[in-house]
Amino acid sequence: MAKKNEELDPETLALINWCIEVEGFLVAGGATLEQAQEHIEEQVEWFTDQFYDGLTPEQAAKEALA
Repeated sequence: MAKKNEELDPETLALINWCIEVEGFLVAGGATLEQAQEHIEEQVEWFTDQFYDGLTPEQAAKEALA
């Protein structure tokens, strides 16, 4: 994790915010917040690929729940 005095680059910040949105859709799909966070952490490379492939957070959550 970045130190408090270090700023994240815009791309990393966009990815983090995108994952936060995905988390919300996973919870809406029936996962607990803890399960959603754990899944994103465990599958971070897959979610990163989905982000760069242009999927919306909702689309990525649907794929993850399928």
